[in-house]
Amino acid sequence: MNKGIFLLLLFTFTVFSAQKPVQIAFLSDVHFQDLYGNFSDHDFKRIINPKNGKPTILRTMNSQLHSTRIFNENYFAFLKALDDIAAKGIKIVAMPGDFSDDGQAYNLRGLHKILDQYHKKYGINFYLTTGNHDPVGPFLQDAGKDDFLGQDGNPLGIYSKENMGKANNKIITKDIAESGYLEILNELGDLGFYPKKEDLYWGTPFDQGSYKDYAYEKALQNAGYSKRMYEVSKGFSVPDLSYVVEPVKGVWMMAIDGNTYIPKNLNENPDNPSNYKGASIGYNNVLTNKKHLIQWVKKILQEAKSNGKTVIAFTHYPMIDYNDGATNEIKNLLGEKKWQLERIPDEDVSKAFAEAGLQIHFAGHMHINDTGIRKIGDKMLVNVQVPSLAAYLPAYKILTIKSPDIVEVKTEVLNDVPNFDELFPLYEKEYETLQKEHTKILWNKDILKSKTYHDFMLFHLKELVRLRMIPSDWPKDLVERSKKLNGEDLLLLIQDKNQLTQKGIDSRTFQKWSFEDLILDLYKFQSADGLSKKDIPKERLQQYQTLEKLFEEKQSQDPFILQLKSIFKILSLLSNADPADHFEIDLKKREIKSM
Repeated sequence: MNKGIFLLLLFTFTVFSAQKPVQIAFLSDVHFQDLYGNFSDHDFKRIINPKNGKPTILRTMNSQLHSTRIFNENYFAFLKALDDIAAKGIKIVAMPGDFSDDGQAYNLRGLHKILDQYHKKYGINFYLTTGNHDPVGPFLQDAGKDDFLGQDGNPLGIYSKENMGKANNKIITKDIAESGYLEILNELGDLGFYPKKEDLYWGTPFDQGSYKDYAYEKALQNAGYSKRMYEVSKGFSVPDLSYVVEPVKGVWMMAIDGNTYIPKNLNENPDNPSNYKGASIGYNNVLTNKKHLIQWVKKILQEAKSNGKTVIAFTHYPMIDYNDGATNEIKNLLGEKKWQLERIPDEDVSKAFAEAGLQIHFAGHMHINDTGIRKIGDKMLVNVQVPSLAAYLPAYKILTIKSPDIVEVKTEVLNDVPNFDELFPLYEKEYETLQKEHTKILWNKDILKSKTYHDFMLFHLKELVRLRMIPSDWPKDLVERSKKLNGEDLLLLIQDKNQLTQKGIDSRTFQKWSFEDLILDLYKFQSADGLSKKDIPKERLQQYQTLEKLFEEKQSQDPFILQLKSIFKILSLLSNADPADHFEIDLKKREIKSM
């Protein structure tokens, strides 16, 4: 080998090896609500916590246990996650949407204050993209909630104008209105939505320039609100806060604003904030009403390739079906509009972005831990679902870019969170008030016995399934017929005692769990993927496998047997998915392996 070439290769290898791998933490669906915030236009005294004397703004426990997310304790989980990230020395944090819970002004101020503190103390740079809860619609609109907790333990309504809501006790403040894009940009612009001088590159889908002629001053001019509008339907212009940024040399972070707010009535005033549908459907609406995003992604990826940049995309919405092949089975069992199936991206979504050249994408929205892979021709798209801190299983992701072709993804679960039980005395008051007034109490007070944040969030899932998921999603005849059955009963529906003896199966060991346990475990797998196995007894997992096999072999046209057969099929698919805990992606070989 030529000596000069050898020395050049040696120098390149030495420099690359000496560089510390770039790490990015992903915190999604934080749903931040400022427990200790205040209103700018109302002297709201808040509710005093007897445990620490702190004036607090919080939602009722009853509201939390009927929601897919908690509203209060996630505040402490957020701080714990940020402390973890700081301790690990990670300097870049991406937040793929729903960083707030409906974008109210007091919550945006509180979020900004906390992120600013971590930036100043630890040098962490934050990059946000919007979700369907921030903003709820493209423009500022009046809103409020009926379920804040009042001093007397009763629900308190807080609204942005009079004559709203159904609460008897209420206060009025503009700070509870749902911000639009303009308000979010004004409050949080320095968290990625605007360029910073230290950024090596920054751009939007509406820029005409290229990486080669980048200038901060020009980028700042192009970042203005009025220059980031597009026509979602003819005559209806709304903002798009997508951007691409190079925070460290060689890495481009693409923050895609997947919100697509489509007008309900094309004859209505385009400025009417209430005339827009919500954005929770996600990328299916991007394909029809926001096509410029796909062209922009393609352009950026081509430019990144020619300039030797690694592109990591993050948006609020998934680009790949996250049900691990179980979607059709779920549709057949529950119906097409159950289990939030309308949020599943069509295959055309993953195809469009894969063909545009996108390889790695981090998403939130569904509050689940999952990895989706699509290989189309010689291209591969990996969609990493980041769990929520406000739902089971509370966790965040760390991406480590080892080389242009090799990246590592690790899930960091928050089991222990300091002060997560700080608000429990206030829930005790709520419960006592409900008892005194002989109000029907739906939530289980045992949740206040939780010893860890993990236990608390698992209890939340259990109550959510009992109070909301089963009543709203599951066929009543199936629930009614199954509710008193245990594992042995399910086994004996398809095998008699002699058959079980011949197979060496002791049916009595299946008596330890109920049909209700089975359904809860199904939701555990949907939420946490393989990480949920730590919360399900090993013996029961083995028994599920036995039942799945026996139901699959059973030839029957009995509707009830077919329903149970479908449940075990779904469970099998959800529990045997692609790696979602700790894994490595080889972009060159188009492979993913568990670590």
